[in-house]
Amino acid sequence: MPRITINKDKCKGCLLCVGVCPQGLIVADKELNARGAKPAKFKLDGKCLGCCLCAMICPDCCIEVYK
Repeated sequence: MPRITINKDKCKGCLLCVGVCPQGLIVADKELNARGAKPAKFKLDGKCLGCCLCAMICPDCCIEVYK
């Protein structure tokens, strides 16, 4: 099953990835990261399609997709 990893400390919290995930598997984390932003967080309880839209839209290349 595909999955993604998000580099929380590199994420600036723009949350563009949240809007493009067709499964709604990315949300804003409740805790702040080292940059003082609420980073994106991958919900483990869903089925990732491996479409890579989140990785493509991330301006800081914080997301990696594994198939």
